[in-house]
Amino acid sequence: MTTLAASSGTAVRVDAELEEPLSRWLWLVKWILLIPHYVVLFFLWIGFVAVSVVAFFAILFTERYPRALFDFSLGVLRWSWRVAYYSYGALGTDRYPPFSLGAEPGYPARLDIAYPERLSRGLVLVKWWLLAIPHYVVLWFFLSGINLGWWGGGLVGVLVLIAAVTLAFTEEYPKSLFDLVLGLNRWVLRVAAYAGLMTDSYPPFRLDMGGAEPGTGTAGTAGAVRDQP
Repeated sequence: MTTLAASSGTAVRVDAELEEPLSRWLWLVKWILLIPHYVVLFFLWIGFVAVSVVAFFAILFTERYPRALFDFSLGVLRWSWRVAYYSYGALGTDRYPPFSLGAEPGYPARLDIAYPERLSRGLVLVKWWLLAIPHYVVLWFFLSGINLGWWGGGLVGVLVLIAAVTLAFTEEYPKSLFDLVLGLNRWVLRVAAYAGLMTDSYPPFRLDMGGAEPGTGTAGTAGAVRDQP
């Protein structure tokens, strides 16, 4: 089995499609609609942390991230990305996210991470805290800062709020703003995969904007996991 991330040469692949037309006012209540997802994700992220601890020792002794555990961690990130894309991480779709750990290739927000056959024992000791510190500083700027109650803060939150207000008055999501929001989210997800011990590929300090992963053509069904002969 190979993932599209692996076949494209990209360890972490993030794709999304802006679905238009978008409701002018649905974004006001999406936080209520997503409460069931927030409850499930709370427990899934506890599981993600526990799995990461187990994976840490597995990598340290075997140089491998157990495949079943990797698939679970990838599923949590996929689920989180779909919820963020529907809500205040992007507001890129009005299609309610599925309750699923799977790839869900038909959903407009997709994530794929190439399964690593071997991971460094040395890097696993330092990458998630020491080497990732510069990225954590950047992510704090992207995701933290101001907080408007149910609306997240940071640069992403501010840009999405601008998109929501623009949408309310014009019924359009500015394409350039969408591309920037996707670039910021792509950076966040790359760091999440690296800090979660799922890849040894250091995240680039680069803002790859747009819905399609750079260098891989159109978004298409990018997030699907396919069996290949």
